[in-house]
Amino acid sequence: MLKSMQEILEYGFEILNKVYFNGELPPIVISIMSSPRTNGHFTINKEWRVEDKRFNEINISAEHMDRPIENIMGTLLHEMVHYYCQINGIADVSQNGRYHNKKFKEEAEKRGLIISQGKYIGWSKTEPGEAFKNVLKEHGIKKPIDINRDGIIDMTVLPGNGSGSGETDKNKMQPKKPKCSTRKYKCPSCGNSFRATKDINVMCMDCNEVFIKAEK
Repeated sequence: MLKSMQEILEYGFEILNKVYFNGELPPIVISIMSSPRTNGHFTINKEWRVEDKRFNEINISAEHMDRPIENIMGTLLHEMVHYYCQINGIADVSQNGRYHNKKFKEEAEKRGLIISQGKYIGWSKTEPGEAFKNVLKEHGIKKPIDINRDGIIDMTVLPGNGSGSGETDKNKMQPKKPKCSTRKYKCPSCGNSFRATKDINVMCMDCNEVFIKAEK
């Protein structure tokens, strides 16, 4: 199920790269991982290794996959604009990385996005424009499946006492406590957070602050 959504994101990157960037953006890893407080982010460092090559990453939040496809693809294009700006030396953020400035707005609006200003994050709020929606339709980019990570707690039924009564007492059902093998990262500006299974360097693309590892 998740594979079909992954495939449409990768196809979307390919099409949007050709239409809006003349195919100039190098290959990138597109992930769908937990990031409940932001729609997506772009890693400024090449965190992924495939054999002897390294790649940047665009993550699309698993908790925000229940949006219309044009909004999901709008997030993807938003992060692609950051990727383009990094490659081309365009300072699209200011105020020590917190603020999406007018250079970002200009580059994003060139590519069919509608950008509005947020109080703390600058020109970051992103909506798909009509021309952008038409590009998606022309290339058959549709949502393949209704899927979203809702964060439901996993409950485990514990073994009974052998009475065979079929009744469930309060001690038989308890939340499963996951083993803590992850690290929590938090944006020092807006408080967005996520967990990773290894030490990484990731920038919050809402504020353009580098996520810091939270204390346990």
